[in-house]
Amino acid sequence: MSKQSQLEKIIRPAVEAAGFEFWGLEYLSQGKHSILRVFIEHENGIDVDDCAEVSHQVSGVLDVEDPISGFYNLEISSPGMDRPLFTEQQFAQYVGETVELRLSFPLNGRRKFKGTIEQVNNGQIELLVDGEVYDISVQQIEKAQLIAKY
Repeated sequence: MSKQSQLEKIIRPAVEAAGFEFWGLEYLSQGKHSILRVFIEHENGIDVDDCAEVSHQVSGVLDVEDPISGFYNLEISSPGMDRPLFTEQQFAQYVGETVELRLSFPLNGRRKFKGTIEQVNNGQIELLVDGEVYDISVQQIEKAQLIAKY
C-alpha cells in the first residue's frame, strides 16, 4: 500500500465524520519540512473555521495512528477554483474543462500535458491537447490540476 493510500485510509473517515467530503491529499516528504495537505469540500463551501475543525479531527487521528515518522506540517484546505483532481469521478465532473497533468512516466515522450478533458471511461481520460487526443490512464497521473476560468 502506498503512503498516499495509507494516509487516505486513516484520514478519510475523520474528515467524513466531521461532515465534510474528503477531496484528496498530497504528501510531500521533504525531511523536516514535509507537508501533509488535505483537501476538503462541502456543498456550502469551506471557510477557516471548517479547516480548523477538520485539522483538529485529523490531528487527533494522526497522533494515535502515527503514520508519518518525523516532523511534518498538516494543512487543511478547500480544493479552490484551480483544484487538484485525484479520482476518475473527479475528472468526470469536469469534462469540457482544461487541466494540467503530470504523468508518473512518459507517454509519447512527454510527462506534462495541458488540455481539455473530452471523456472519462473505465479509468481512462481522453485529453485533447493542441488538436491531438491522448488516452491517459488515471493510474499513471502523478498530479492533475484544473485550470480556473476567471
